[in-house]
Amino acid sequence: MMLNSDQAELDLPPPRSEAEPAFGGGCGGSAEGAGGVGPCPPAPGEPLKKELQHLSREERRRRRRATAKYRTAHATRERIRVEAFNMAFAELRKLLPTLPPDKKLSKIEILRLAICYISYLNHVLDV
Repeated sequence: MMLNSDQAELDLPPPRSEAEPAFGGGCGGSAEGAGGVGPCPPAPGEPLKKELQHLSREERRRRRRATAKYRTAHATRERIRVEAFNMAFAELRKLLPTLPPDKKLSKIEILRLAICYISYLNHVLDV
């Protein structure tokens, strides 16, 4: 079941029985379902449900981040960020002279070598 960004797994409406229609039939803008059976999911733009209004901003954020959709999107963004970070180190590594040229360097070694190389180039320009 798809969760609203402000709705947590604990706040799901009760499952539909065979007697309840799948579309329409009771959620016509009211906060209660057909015959008061259960709450309808909030429509986009509606104020927060009464059950969520008492929660702090941090708790609502924590519940929203607990959804599988959010975790998947976050993992994708993080993967893209790490790939860009690693590509930047690879590009910097190509510019640094080492013996042998294909020597594997850690990220901290790349940064330290870059600092030394920049200092060396500054020294060469000053002379």
